[in-house]
Amino acid sequence: MSSLFNSTKTNPRGIPEAPFVEKVEDYIKKPTDFELVFNQFQEHLSKYKFMLESKNSTINQLNVRIPDIQNTLKICKSLLLQKNEAEDDENQEIEMNYQLNDTLYTKANVTTDKVGLWLGADVMMEYTLDEAIELLNKRLSDANESLTLAQEDAEFLRENITTMEVNCARLYNWDVEQRSKLRQVTKELSI
Repeated sequence: MSSLFNSTKTNPRGIPEAPFVEKVEDYIKKPTDFELVFNQFQEHLSKYKFMLESKNSTINQLNVRIPDIQNTLKICKSLLLQKNEAEDDENQEIEMNYQLNDTLYTKANVTTDKVGLWLGADVMMEYTLDEAIELLNKRLSDANESLTLAQEDAEFLRENITTMEVNCARLYNWDVEQRSKLRQVTKELSI
């Protein structure tokens, strides 16, 4: 039974593929083994569901992060463009409108030499515009790749959850059928 879940088939990130139970008798040799086998299938189904929740959480986080990166990249490119246009001017400051919260905007004079980027964990680093654009392009590329892989894993997990649910149903139906046969035999013997 333990070899049943030690499949060598995995997806590229190492998530094992769920086995498909064609013949229940191959897995349950004695009717008394049903509870043990069924519980192992239920446990593995729970593991797949947990992994799917984790992947869905990752997908949600990336769906929030990617637009933020895109917006920051757009702003940096705009600043670089305005800096290049203002090369002739001695005044390197640009007056910009920015959003303080959902309903409040204000103006600021912005220098176009450097930008500060939040890297996470309350860390901000100052970069030149070229460095910031390069970093943001790399982060955007990595985030898009991570999103694609997480979506592939989620789809793989959904397929395996379906397979495990079918397996559990097949095992349960087999047990019901065995109990029915046992009652029928008991009934015939008592007559």
